[in-house]
Amino acid sequence: MSDHPTQSQYAAAAHVPLIKSPALRVPPPVHLPPDIHPLPDSVTPYFVYPFTLEPHVLTVEASRRETLSSYVARREALFRSREDEKERRRREALKRVAPGFNGDGTMLTPMRATSAGSSETHGAGQDSDRRSSLDVMDDLVDQLARIDYA
Repeated sequence: MSDHPTQSQYAAAAHVPLIKSPALRVPPPVHLPPDIHPLPDSVTPYFVYPFTLEPHVLTVEASRRETLSSYVARREALFRSREDEKERRRREALKRVAPGFNGDGTMLTPMRATSAGSSETHGAGQDSDRRSSLDVMDDLVDQLARIDYA
């Protein structure tokens, strides 16, 4: 069958003339400029890290960490002051119920107190408690204001 190409299934198409389409044309050949730079075997020498950016990145990162640590310290101080205030209020409530009672589970021992001395110390204690509660509230307001302005 390969000896006689005229008897193949494409024998009829072998005598059809091919016509070039007028819509298609061959592009003009590309002429390269004489000063073109050929690509190197490795492009790693072209990737150079600009060390001029390094100080800027390090200073920004250091200031960011410093700011973050100051925020953490403020938050911890605020939480600590709130916990101290809660503990102080709890102890005050326990002292109102039973003076001298801490809530730590130890037994109370009775103590003799004079009526005149106890009323004076009780009045002075209330005044100092008011001052300390005002001071604590003022400190809390000041801390919150500092956090807002920071």
